[in-house]
Amino acid sequence: MSRFDTAIVSHVPIERWKQTPPGGGPCIAALLFHMTYHEDLALNTAVRNHAPLLDQHRRALGIDHLARAAGLSETEDRTLTEALDLSALREYVSSTTTATSEWLDHLDMMALDAIPSVSARLEHAAGLPAAGLEWLHAMWTDKPVSWFVQWECVAHRHAHVGEMLGIRARMGLSPF
Repeated sequence: MSRFDTAIVSHVPIERWKQTPPGGGPCIAALLFHMTYHEDLALNTAVRNHAPLLDQHRRALGIDHLARAAGLSETEDRTLTEALDLSALREYVSSTTTATSEWLDHLDMMALDAIPSVSARLEHAAGLPAAGLEWLHAMWTDKPVSWFVQWECVAHRHAHVGEMLGIRARMGLSPF
């Protein structure tokens, strides 16, 4: 089980994942989608030059009518959050983390030093041109594969699970 499963799923009922936490800020569902989409785009698109796994899940998630950039920003998009099917979100998360794990299991360590052509891949494989997403393209440009693994697949996820722990506590659901 992941830290998310033991710390959030085990204590916060899924029907509360879309609830704006006391004091404001993004809800658990928005954070979960955001961190997963970043991992998906980083590894599958920026590094591997594939379409994001999200493309296979958009309809089930209930977001096929929304812009492809929805959910990338740190600021919660309530239209996205309200549209999300939470069972489908759990499946998207599982598919993404499984794909990441499988790719890492077979990774040649020499690949970690490669610097992918991120902007072209985001635009052509994911339909996310730099216009309107300058911040993402700039943040990811000239980064080695190791950075995408360390930041987007590990640290970014870890940071947002920590944020969810704070939300759990503000909801009065901490087991401590």
